[in-house]
Amino acid sequence: MGVSPVSEFDTVLVVDFGAQYAQLIARRVRECHVYSEIVPSTMPVPEMLAKNPKAIILSGGPSSVYAEGAPAVPVGLFATGVPTFGICYGFQAMAQALGGIVDKTGAAEFGGTSLEVLGDGVLFAGLPAVQSVWMSHGDSVVGAPEGFAVTASTEATPVAAIENPARGLYGVQFHPEVLHSDHGQAVLQRFLDAAGCRPSWTMLNIVEEAVEAVRRQVGDGRAICALSGGVDSAVAAAIVQKAIGDRLTCVFVDHGLLRKGEAEQVERDFVAATGVKLRVVDASERFLKALAGVVDPEEKRKIIGREFIRVFEDEQRAIVADGPADFLVQGTLYPDVVESGGGTGTANIKSHHNVGGLPDDLRFQLVEPLRALFKDEVRRAGEQLGLPPAMVWRQPFPGPGLGIRIIGEVTAERLDVLREADAIAREELSRAGLDRDIWQCPVVLLADVRSVGVQGDGRTYGHPVVLRPVTSEDAMTADWARVPYDVLSRISTRITNEVREINRVVVDVTSKPPGTIEWE
Repeated sequence: MGVSPVSEFDTVLVVDFGAQYAQLIARRVRECHVYSEIVPSTMPVPEMLAKNPKAIILSGGPSSVYAEGAPAVPVGLFATGVPTFGICYGFQAMAQALGGIVDKTGAAEFGGTSLEVLGDGVLFAGLPAVQSVWMSHGDSVVGAPEGFAVTASTEATPVAAIENPARGLYGVQFHPEVLHSDHGQAVLQRFLDAAGCRPSWTMLNIVEEAVEAVRRQVGDGRAICALSGGVDSAVAAAIVQKAIGDRLTCVFVDHGLLRKGEAEQVERDFVAATGVKLRVVDASERFLKALAGVVDPEEKRKIIGREFIRVFEDEQRAIVADGPADFLVQGTLYPDVVESGGGTGTANIKSHHNVGGLPDDLRFQLVEPLRALFKDEVRRAGEQLGLPPAMVWRQPFPGPGLGIRIIGEVTAERLDVLREADAIAREELSRAGLDRDIWQCPVVLLADVRSVGVQGDGRTYGHPVVLRPVTSEDAMTADWARVPYDVLSRISTRITNEVREINRVVVDVTSKPPGTIEWE
């Protein structure tokens, strides 16, 4: 993992009890300009203290505190003197551990709920006496621990918030981290202020710390980076280039599966913005030959990953021939760390995270300057580094590229058709000012499907394309984007007019789950 880029910042630990919102809590803390990190509820207190936390937040979770095997507050946590804030299940576990009473009252609350603030307290100071909050619980705290003041209640939950400022302990039954809690972010900010957390997690400081961390890790060594053209690898490379200059060599493999203009943008704009040393490899014919006749999506992915590795290994050997290069730069993000079991101790969602699926036997030390960042933070870091807006705000794009957005065999002709349709969709969404509202809008070519149409005075038998606009914060869940009808109309009209092989445009209105964002 290398040198930590966050050692100079105050740290808030989010103790994860299996919450669906653990990452969201961490994000909301960072929005208050305080660094946060997710740790499992099984982590012993000495390990937590080794991270020198300024404050600790206990997340929600799906368990009942009375259920067999339910996660408990780590032993000794409340004797550390570290300010601690319990949310939902974390609130109940805190109350129970401190001698309060938690009970299944039969009065569960789910969704928007009216909360009444009781008296003067730290968390609700200056906030409305009645406010709407988001609840999701079956059990309730019915008796506060000794020494705690009850500072809020609802009709069904008399003890909806408690405080003991002298001990730095606070808890709320609702979820302040979700947008449905009207003043949730303010409540969270008041806890951080009470804990004495400095708002130093700013983008200028983050970038400067990341650059210094890379300098300490790489020293006088050389590094290489597989540049995809996406924002993650671009920002990672820009940070490393700022740290070690021309001792970084970037390799951009054009596998012929990119969208229109992307290869040119990387070669032109990224180099102009950073001055990085870039090797461009046109391997499009090699990839097309390997994909000939293949229709199974998993086989496509494996072929594209295999060929990428081979091309990159060839380039890596050429670079190393000029002198040792011991470091490999990767655009690993914090959600990648969490999903691979490195953040929460939960089940692995991703078994590994390598650029292009690089094998472990390449024998490099990894340089991961974005390892502590969420996607939105990476974009702001890119702006801080002066990368072009078109690159910083580029929609997420899968490593296998358009190869998995063609349902059927991948051919040069089908790629050309899809590139043109995709370019029109992106242009019209940009023209409508929707780039930052829409997380991603894959355009999928149903290459093995044809439908009857009429263009001019003749009958056509063309391909349909699917528009898949979605909104999301981190791609773990997503909803279909409500794109205005006039924008959809312009996209459809232009595609069917300008791309003669396409005679039908449809929109995918499935959320994730149950559907994934990509079709293959």
